[in-house]
Parts: sequence; structure tokens; C-alpha cells
Amino acid sequence: MATGKTELPLKEATVFRNLLKNYELRQYKKGLKLAEGILKKYPDHGETMAMKGLFLNNLEKKEEGYEYVKKGLLKNLTSHICWHVYGLLYRADKNYEEAAKCYANALKFNKNDLNILRDFAILQTQMRHYDALVDTRTKLLESKPQNPPFWLGLAIAYQLVNEPQNAVKVLNTHAESNVPAANTNFEKSELLMYHNMLLEETGDFQSALDHLLEIESQVTDKRAWKEKNALYLVKLGRKEEGEKAYRILISENPHNSAYINELLALKDKAEINTVLSELFAKYPRSKAIEHLILHYAEGESFKVKVEASLQNGLRKGIPSLFAAMKKYYVNAEKKRVIEELVVGYSASLEKNGTFGSDSAKEPPTALLWTLYYLAKHYDHHGQLEKALELINKAITHTPTVVELYMTKGRILKHSGKAQEASDVMNEAREMDLQDRFINSKSAKYMLRAGQIEEAERVLGLFTRKDVNTIQDLTDMQCQWFMTEEGHAYLGKKDYGKALKRFHTLEKFYVDYFDDQFDFHTYCLRKLTLRSYVETLRWEDKLRAHPFYLKAAKGAVEAYLAIADKPSDSDEFDEANMSEADKKKAKNKARKAALKAQQDQEAKKAQIKDEAAKQKHDKKPVDLDPEGESYLNTKTPLEDALQFVKPLELLAPQNIEVHELGFEIYIRQQKYLLALKALSKIASLNKDAPCFKTKLDRFESAVKADKDLDAKIKQVIDLQLAEIKKA
Repeated sequence: MATGKTELPLKEATVFRNLLKNYELRQYKKGLKLAEGILKKYPDHGETMAMKGLFLNNLEKKEEGYEYVKKGLLKNLTSHICWHVYGLLYRADKNYEEAAKCYANALKFNKNDLNILRDFAILQTQMRHYDALVDTRTKLLESKPQNPPFWLGLAIAYQLVNEPQNAVKVLNTHAESNVPAANTNFEKSELLMYHNMLLEETGDFQSALDHLLEIESQVTDKRAWKEKNALYLVKLGRKEEGEKAYRILISENPHNSAYINELLALKDKAEINTVLSELFAKYPRSKAIEHLILHYAEGESFKVKVEASLQNGLRKGIPSLFAAMKKYYVNAEKKRVIEELVVGYSASLEKNGTFGSDSAKEPPTALLWTLYYLAKHYDHHGQLEKALELINKAITHTPTVVELYMTKGRILKHSGKAQEASDVMNEAREMDLQDRFINSKSAKYMLRAGQIEEAERVLGLFTRKDVNTIQDLTDMQCQWFMTEEGHAYLGKKDYGKALKRFHTLEKFYVDYFDDQFDFHTYCLRKLTLRSYVETLRWEDKLRAHPFYLKAAKGAVEAYLAIADKPSDSDEFDEANMSEADKKKAKNKARKAALKAQQDQEAKKAQIKDEAAKQKHDKKPVDLDPEGESYLNTKTPLEDALQFVKPLELLAPQNIEVHELGFEIYIRQQKYLLALKALSKIASLNKDAPCFKTKLDRFESAVKADKDLDAKIKQVIDLQLAEIKKA
């Protein structure tokens, strides 16, 4: 094995430099031709072999590309180019850990190479290795201080390690260097507002306000400037000026409840209703103000105000009226008032066509929407028979309103009648075949009723005709569909397909995370630094989303079912069988296994043929549509844990997350982790129904484990005592 470095003569060295430029310009075919020319004369030149592999990889010949890069690296293990190229291949495959190792090796042999340092910094940001990122960004800046993005990159690195004061110093030093980072007014504005963001994060609000006033004329994002100005004034205790600032913001957008709430926070409780009345007189169309008035009103005042809102909504036929009102139901008195009023309206409208004895005649639709409201009201409170009676009455009144059938379907769903709910929702869909929303809603109810094929057919009415429905929904990253169909398959105990859907959704989140990659350099060039930092922080909490939690629960349930499933040898009880029955059972099991294997091989052959046919069209081909790779896993508990681990960090206040963790850990006999999950459940809600059951299971499992280490048993006993005492 040759590991020495082969030096190229001047002519070929020039060609090699041109080859590197071809890669930067994305001229892969031209670069490949040049590489092959060099290798004809110098077949052992490792760096050229590595570059040839890189070109092949970019020309969609991945396996061949990896082969050449590895060969090139073996020819020259001390070449930073070979290691860098190897890292680029891993990065293209999104294998960031291996790519980082390659970059680290490349820097051993050329510690000041700007391209490697820049790529390494991007990778460290993507992997959230922020402490190491500060070092890399410092080296980049020291290597080329005249490059503005390197200054900004270091400032962001300090901000990400929670050292905004150092980030401010970097920006101040950069400003003194007279190397402009911004060219347009927008870029200058963004850079100044980012500087202000850092000052805010230091907690020095006076400096932040002084800086904000200083840059006012140069800021193009006037709304953000005004928001920060109001915030700093309040933080500094300058209430009158803060109030004035928030009133200006409200005048520009009276529908923004955040501005109104900030203004109300500056007032005494006795002043709040007066302020809201004054604002509503100025901005009568603002629903945000109207809802806050109802939130703060009490007693007779609430009744008068909510009556006006209810009558207006019922008269106009606003389907979302109940959704707007139910937030007040947390207050028992307000709930009672609203219920009394709407029940009274219903009786009066049926009798006189009015909301009350002294009021004018209302349009006939007022009764319809009153019945609709009451149906939703009783459904919300679990009075399902009454809700169904009222919605049927509304349908009899006007049988052409889609929303009525949708609500009836929802009530039936809450009654546990999944098939009837699906039928009613489909009836609603057929009333308006052009509406994508009701089409999707109907498909969701079909999935909940177990009508998987019919749901896919209905969804196919609105997907692309040239692509399979499931593939199109996957391409669109349709999360609700993946969770619902996954749970539909779970209900049928088709664990392979269920896991296929849950893993597809999990891949969406991987894609969201991977999609950041291009922005690590883009945002430094375009100076959208505030949005960039906010996006990084948002991405870190992304898996706390309810869709991910729902998919994780389904995936864990499927994996636990696979883990708990008896092996083929356990499926018949040999102890209670005659020799003839044993032989029959074994033959039957063998034939079933053989048939399953043949079916699997036939499916694989069919998929392979389809892949070959569609390769030239570059259409994605699903090589495992049945999810057999997930179903046949040898490590179901470890696979289940991959869904739960992110949630333990991002949703620690959710009891369900710790329930899932407990179920996995107890089966793995990781008692300390199972106990930790129990402790979390107890701290969140010791009265939760699951807690006592799981505690009993845990104690039984520990007692039954005769091989448990005595020291671990002692720790468990101490912690159990603490949990029970708390």
C-alpha cells in the first residue's frame, strides 16, 4: 500500500489547480475529464483520485465516488485535500459526525486552510458544537480579518454560547476596522438591529435604548424599531413613555393582542376596563380588543358585553363564534351566563323570531346558527345526546350548510361512533367537492374508521395525478396524514406499515433540520442575522411539536408490541401437545415462514424492477412500502427510544413522554432510568391514573429480578422512598 505523497510536475500541477476551480464552479464533467487526464500519467496521485471521486459523487455515481476517494486517501494519508474531500462526501450524505472527523484530520495537516475552516464552522453550527465553533470562527477571523462575514460569524458564535457581551465587542472592533459589511440600506439596517439585539441580550437595557435612538434614521424595519423602543422604555421603568410607544403601535395595528396586553400590563386593575373601552371606541373592528374586554369584564358588565358579541355573531352567522367564546368557559360564572343567554335566544327565536321580547325580528338564519352554537357547546361539555339532538334540528332547519354536517360528524366521533362519523363527514364532502379542507377532513375520519384505501382514494382527488397519492403526500410533508394513517394501521395491528408512516414523519423533522445547512453561509452574506439566530433557536425546539409527539406515541406502541410478541417457537405450548400435534404445528410454522420468505423475495424483486424502470425518470421509488425493515427489527426497544429521547429534552412537562420512556426502560431492565421517569410523572401529577399502576409494576419487576446488583437495589429503595414521601 503506497501512502507516500506523489508530487505533480508543474504542467500537471497547473491542471490540478484548474480542476479545483472546476469544482468551485460546479463544472463537474469538465473537472472529471481533467482528473482522468492526470491519472493516466500519474495513477498513484492520491489528491487527483480523491477529486475524481468527488466529481463522480456529484454526477450521481456515489458508490464509485466513495471508492476513488478512499483509494486517494490511502495513497496520501497526510493530504488535507484528501481528508477535506472525504468530509465533503460525508457532508453530502448528511453524515455530519463522520464529516467533522474528516475535517479535524484535514486541519491536522493544514491548520490554516480557509476552505476547510469555513466548512468546519458550518458543520459545527449544524451540529450545535458551539464551544468549538468559537475557536474555529476565531481562527477564520485571524486568517482573514478583512473578510466581514468572518467578524459576523464570530459574533454569532459568541451569542450562541450565551456570551453576548463578547459578541458586542467583536462588532465594535469590526466597526472600528473600517471594513464595511453592508452595502445596501437594508443590510445596514439589519446589521444595526442585530447589534441592538446583542445589547438587549446582555441585559443592559439603557445601552440598548441609547443605541436604538442613535440608529433610528438608518433602520428600515420601522415596526421592529418601535417594538424594541417600547420594550426598553418599559424595562427601564419609564411607564408613561412606554405607554405612549405602545399606543402608537396599537394605532398601526389594533388587531395585535400582544401590543394591547403590554399596554394593559402598565395599568392598575381598576383602569383596565376603562382603557379597553376607550380603545374599542377608537377601533371598533378590532376583535382582539373585543375579546380582551370580555376577558376582563365581570358580573353584569360581562353579561351586557357578551350579549352584544353573541347576538352580532349569531345574526351574521359566524361559524367560529363558539371557538372565540369557549376561552371564557374556564370561568364557571361566565360559562353559565353564556349558556343561559344562548339557550334563551334559541327559545325566543323559535317562538317569536327575536333574541328577546323587546328586540327586533332576526333573519331566519339566526335560529340556525344558535342551534349550531348550542350543539358545539354541549359537545364541548360531553353532553353528546343533547348536542346530537340540536345539530339534527339545525340540519332539518337548513339541510344545505356543510358546517352542520361537519359538527355532527365531530359529535359522533366523540360518541365513539367512528363509522357513522365518517359517513356523515363524507356526506359533507359530497356537498362541496371543490373544497380541499372538507375533503381532507373526510379522509381523516375515514382513517379513524379504518377505511384506509378509501381515505387514500379521497385524498387522491386533490393530489398530483402523475404521482402515487402516498408519494405526493410524502413530498408535501403532510404530517396529519402520516400520523392518522399510522394510527389507522396500528389499530389493525399492521405494525410494519404503521411504523413506515411514523418514520416518514420523523424524516420530515430530519429534513427540516437539514434544510438549515445552506443558510449558515447565506445569512452571513445577506446579513439577515436576527432571523438566522431565531431560526436556529426555533429548530432546537422543533420536535416538541404535537404532531411529532403523536407519531412518537404511535411508534413506541408499535415497537413495544413487536418487542412483547412471542417468538415463533413460543407460539404453541409443547408441554400440552402430543407428539403428532407437535409435528403438525412445527410443519405449519415452517411452511408459514417459507411462504412469508417467498412473498418477501417476490416483493423485493418487483420493487427492484420498478426502481430500474423509473430510474431514468428520476422518480423516487419506495424500496420498503410494507415497512418490513421496521417490522423485522432485532432492536425494537432501542428503535423506540430514538423517538422518545428528543422529547425527554424538549417536552419534559408532558407526562405522556415519561410514560413512554418508562415502558421502554422497564422492558430493558434499566431500572434507574425507569425510576427517573416515574419520578418525573410524580413531580408533574402524582394523582395521574398511570402513576400508581406503573409504580406497582416497577416494584414487582425489581422484586422479581434476582440478579439485580445490591448497590443499585439500595439506590432504588432510597429513591422510591423519596417519591412516595413527596
